[in-house]
Amino acid sequence: MTDPLALAAALLGCESVTPARGNVFDVLEAALVPLGFAVDRFVAGAAPDGPVENLLAVRGSGGRHFAFAGHLDVVPPGDGWTSGAFAPEVRGDLLYGRGAVDMKGAIAAFVAAAARVETAGTTSLIITGDEEGPATYGTRALIDRMAARGLRPDACLVGEPTSTTRLGDMIKIGRRGSVNIWIDVPGRQGHVAYPHLADNPIPRLVAALTEIDGIVLDEGTDWFQPSNIEITDLAVGNQATNVIPAKASARLSIRFNDCHQGSALIDRITAVVRRHAPETRVEGKVSGEAFLTPPGALSASVADAITARTGIVPELSTTGGTSDARFLSALCPTVEFGLVNATMHKLDEAVAVADLYLLADIYADILGRALDPRG
Repeated sequence: MTDPLALAAALLGCESVTPARGNVFDVLEAALVPLGFAVDRFVAGAAPDGPVENLLAVRGSGGRHFAFAGHLDVVPPGDGWTSGAFAPEVRGDLLYGRGAVDMKGAIAAFVAAAARVETAGTTSLIITGDEEGPATYGTRALIDRMAARGLRPDACLVGEPTSTTRLGDMIKIGRRGSVNIWIDVPGRQGHVAYPHLADNPIPRLVAALTEIDGIVLDEGTDWFQPSNIEITDLAVGNQATNVIPAKASARLSIRFNDCHQGSALIDRITAVVRRHAPETRVEGKVSGEAFLTPPGALSASVADAITARTGIVPELSTTGGTSDARFLSALCPTVEFGLVNATMHKLDEAVAVADLYLLADIYADILGRALDPRG
């Protein structure tokens, strides 16, 4: 299982909709143990966000410690695949299956890379079964597990599919943070002909949302695009034409750069809403804070390995959604680099077979540079 195509196909053959458990971890463990990795599998959490299976694999000790992180869970496949979503198939130059690029293919490529690199220093794989879901008991639980064992990487590469049109054209050095906010404005139900006997919550909610929609959080930074607030749901649930409703609700999603903290944004929105409707219930959940790994030794090393193999000078970017790098960046310098993302989460998700082998080559170069004691 040191051939990236064979291992990718074996992983794709395991149904592993988030939260993933069982067979897909069996396949990965079977590939890692012969390479000298000590594999620690554990289940964390309970309903509603768990249980979640995770895998921590470590080879070597002392010296430099390089970590590769990723996830074996995938989003639901949906209907309409040309072949089975969990029946991997090579057609032409492509390997098809749910998770081919996001991100079982990258995991297979890194295992193939690790098979080629001598065991100087320490190599670890931080693999969760819940990145596509709530991520409550996934990578954060793995970080706790590492802390309990005294393991702290010097650098971490997350194998998310960062490339856009060609393998190697983009590295992620940061991501915006994400927060969701739920707003419930109470009123008092009544007949529309007798408004003095009722209390319509809709005008107050609309006024609050109008003010929120006019907020400019920032103009962006050197590495981040401007933060944005989006109204993602507005609901009253009133099916009668002659009834003033008892409540009105809305939901917001904020993607923010490193000018902000999630909790402060929740407080700001809460203050705006309660100026218009003091009795409103406002609840916020921070999915992850913004992070940035400033250009430096890690991004330069990854970029050099890409250029050496492809001739491409990758763009350093912070675009896109969140990833588990938001947790790992608290441990050590963390960047993301992986396959072309054009088909991720789509029907007939597929990876170019040639890209699997090329990515294994690049990962091997990155790992060799990272563990080289000569610096």
